[in-house]
Amino acid sequence: MNKLVVLGSVNADHVLQVASFPRPGETLHGHSYCVIPGGKGANQAVAAARLGADIAFIACVGDDSFGHEMRETFAKDGMNTDGVMIEKDMPTGIAMIQVAATGENSIAISAEANGCLSPARIEPHHNLIKQADTLLMQLETPMATIEAAAKVAKQAGTRVVLNPAPAQPLSDDLLQHIDMITPNETEAELLTGIKVTDTISAQKAADALHEKGIKQVMITLGSQGVWVSENGQGRQVPGFRVDAKDTTAAGDTFNGALLTGLQEKKPMDDAIRFAHASAAISVTRMGAQTSIPHRREVERFLIEHQ
Repeated sequence: MNKLVVLGSVNADHVLQVASFPRPGETLHGHSYCVIPGGKGANQAVAAARLGADIAFIACVGDDSFGHEMRETFAKDGMNTDGVMIEKDMPTGIAMIQVAATGENSIAISAEANGCLSPARIEPHHNLIKQADTLLMQLETPMATIEAAAKVAKQAGTRVVLNPAPAQPLSDDLLQHIDMITPNETEAELLTGIKVTDTISAQKAADALHEKGIKQVMITLGSQGVWVSENGQGRQVPGFRVDAKDTTAAGDTFNGALLTGLQEKKPMDDAIRFAHASAAISVTRMGAQTSIPHRREVERFLIEHQ
């Protein structure tokens, strides 16, 4: 069975380049419109697959041309797609993305088929979770399903990793089933009430998450790298500085790459450096899955940045 299982969303990303984000009531001219495969779950699964992970994906796509095409593409990327279900009379999830000239993005999503990923819908795929080493999830699918999957994994001894994005409050019951959590500064603040502005506040936020039962906390700090806290002891692992064009899939690429590295038994800091390199490459390219690198590119990048 597959060592890593990703459970999450699949979206068709409608992307428009803009000089800056429009204010309420303002109309701006954009350019270079395109539709690109996305969705946080799919992005993380694709990153892991392209980087060499042994992976299965559990998701719902629409009974439309995009959904059928994505299922085929996932298989070509090397992942097990037995858990990628096609929902009749439903469109695939969508995301409306504006990318500013600074590389920052603004995103609005509609769940569509992702909303069909219910606890009952994933029951036939419980064995994928039970027999995996790690389950990776995000927050673009129904919360009841995330909670149910976490319990199935925990009971089976499968490590549960949560990327708590998009940011939203989470129950203590769910957090007690999480082994590793990977928030950014905004998500860490929402979960703990502690504003993360430096390494001291990052550790305070990590401590608050440790108190909720989470053993490993990894707060991503953008270009500053990541703050890792294990057993109450924290450290900063620096990232790489590159000229960012589009940050849409950076966090997802990081998560998929991190678990790929850990699956290969890399030491934690080496796995993080591998993930940093993968994310750094992704932000130099446009789009979500179109920006995610393959393993040989990451290995070359790491050699060049020794």
